[in-house]
Amino acid sequence: MVPPAPPPNPVPVAYRATLPAVPDWLNKGDNAWQMVSATLVGLQSVPGLVILYGSIVKRKWAVNSAFMALYAFAAVIICWVTWAYNMSFGDKLLPFWGKAGPALGQKFLIKQAILPETTQFYKNHTTVETPTAKPLYPMASMVWFQGVFAAITLILLAGSVLGRMNFRAWMMFVPLWLTCSYTVGAFSVWGGGFLFHWGVMDYSGGYVIHLSSGIAGLTTAFWVGPRLTEDREGDPPNNVLLMLAGAGLLWMGWAGFNGGDPYTANIDSSMAVLNTNICAAMSLLVWTWLDVIVFKKPSVIGAVQGMITGLVCITPAAGNHTRSHVPSHRSLCKIRMEIIYHS
Repeated sequence: MVPPAPPPNPVPVAYRATLPAVPDWLNKGDNAWQMVSATLVGLQSVPGLVILYGSIVKRKWAVNSAFMALYAFAAVIICWVTWAYNMSFGDKLLPFWGKAGPALGQKFLIKQAILPETTQFYKNHTTVETPTAKPLYPMASMVWFQGVFAAITLILLAGSVLGRMNFRAWMMFVPLWLTCSYTVGAFSVWGGGFLFHWGVMDYSGGYVIHLSSGIAGLTTAFWVGPRLTEDREGDPPNNVLLMLAGAGLLWMGWAGFNGGDPYTANIDSSMAVLNTNICAAMSLLVWTWLDVIVFKKPSVIGAVQGMITGLVCITPAAGNHTRSHVPSHRSLCKIRMEIIYHS
């Protein structure tokens, strides 16, 4: 007599105690570093830039400026997992855009991470140009890591319109810009789009994050218009000490920003973190000394600007390096494949 089938297990697959705790492909060290890196990048935004923005502007704009950063972080994360992740890293829809779709299903999140989703071929459509990278951790870690990058891009953009943009307009602007602009840059360079095919290298966001947010911030500020004349005549920070605290969080969080981009805890990650901190420190010192030489006194705001400049300028190449056996035309994901498979 055949025994009756057991009742269906109501517990989701990811949480069943009967499954192996560690899949064959999971590397606990890589997964831990990737989640730590993502959280460090998140701390750059919340509370880092929340504190920095709320402190560096006039007192009357402090709450509004801090809230703009906080709102953007929350809005981007929800939009990211609902449709924007797959527009940035999913299957190809157009040469510059992926197919929109949620990144929330259990089957999707607990499988091994893969980036980009679409394998790249040469023009003969049979020879693989760049195989997809498969880091040794689940898609959930990748979605979170890339999500905090998207969030800080919008928050960096917000710095261009502090004290001059209506908050309700900002509420609508955030999901629209994420969908129509950020996803285009991310897919084109990192997700297998046309810039990826051209061999464009962007280690950790020089184009996808800093250039795109800078140009968008300049354009947005132009269309929103300047502040009132009396507001432009004097614009001292309302709390210098808190401004420095926010800047410090931004600096230390950059270890995750650049250190997490090899997608593994390896030598390249260590070099990227060291390069990042050296460049930030040198840029801060140079800016401070130039203030002393040109204006006869050091400036706290100048030092913060110098620090941020150093962090931004090192980002596109903090962990890029050459190997004699790798073709010179390789793209960013080719570099990452070498890092993952030769470490």
